[in-house]
Amino acid sequence: MAAHIERLVTTGQFSLDGGTWDVDNNVWLVGDDHEVVVIDAAHDAETIVRAVGDRHLAAIVCTHAHNDHVNAAPALADRTGAVIWLHPDDLPLWKLTHPDRAPDRHLADGQVIEVAGIDLTVLHTPGHAPGAVCLHEPGLGVVFTGDTLFTGGPGATGRSYSHFPTIIDSIRDRLLTLPPETKVLTGHGDPTTIGAEAPHLQEWIERGH
Repeated sequence: MAAHIERLVTTGQFSLDGGTWDVDNNVWLVGDDHEVVVIDAAHDAETIVRAVGDRHLAAIVCTHAHNDHVNAAPALADRTGAVIWLHPDDLPLWKLTHPDRAPDRHLADGQVIEVAGIDLTVLHTPGHAPGAVCLHEPGLGVVFTGDTLFTGGPGATGRSYSHFPTIIDSIRDRLLTLPPETKVLTGHGDPTTIGAEAPHLQEWIERGH
């Protein structure tokens, strides 16, 4: 079977700055019947292991290091032997959740992660977190945005390590320049498209101020 995308939804908690919130996270599996990449190992390593099945797990890619996106990553890596990738600017956030286990590899802007005949290109999109990244796959017509861009606007920037003007710059310069038909697969909630979100940039800027 050709490369395709699978979505899992896992449930747990997001904690930062002394607060805790119940959240549902999207866990994305990208690959074919033989190998796969997991984007954001959230909450439930066992469920992700079952979804991977007997396929080779080539990588665990973290769009950023908030606990709800990385809390299952070490357990998943231990079960499968996969390497964990994270942008180094998010190491301070990572250490809040996993002080005794470092990621295995560092993501870099422009890097290409190959799996099942497709190329996931890393776009560094800081703002929600310093090391936030998105993953663009033009062949499939998708971009995985983590918590940088959602249906209806940018990810939250009201907590530590986040910055509203920076996320606006990231979205304008790195995401809204993608083809308008590009499907936006988010870290939480339903997908959208670049074309659906692009007209609202000025509204978000005004709302953010």
